[in-house]
Amino acid sequence: MSMTDLLNAEDIKKAVGAFSAIDSFDHKRFFQMVGLKKKSADDVKKVFHILDKDKSGFIEEDELGFILKGFSPDARDLSAKETKTLMAAGDKDGDGKIGVDEFSTLVAES
Repeated sequence: MSMTDLLNAEDIKKAVGAFSAIDSFDHKRFFQMVGLKKKSADDVKKVFHILDKDKSGFIEEDELGFILKGFSPDARDLSAKETKTLMAAGDKDGDGKIGVDEFSTLVAES
């Protein structure tokens, strides 16, 4: 399954483009722009599993830095600052990684 099976390709392109500048990433706006906020809980979990590149059941900090590439292969990497900000917003239990429930909450709070 690819991201465009779940989300509109044009919405993804616009959202990735909106955050092309370093340190401009805002996960709340991004999730809204790609249409993720309007998706069912099941679809949000499917997106999580696409972003969980190593299939560990978690999005670790190194994977989080490449989150935009999970939506569009030609997107930029997040800066270290953006990655840490996103991890802090999503890692509710402080274990240094984002699980599927934490990701679902992160999207819902957007």
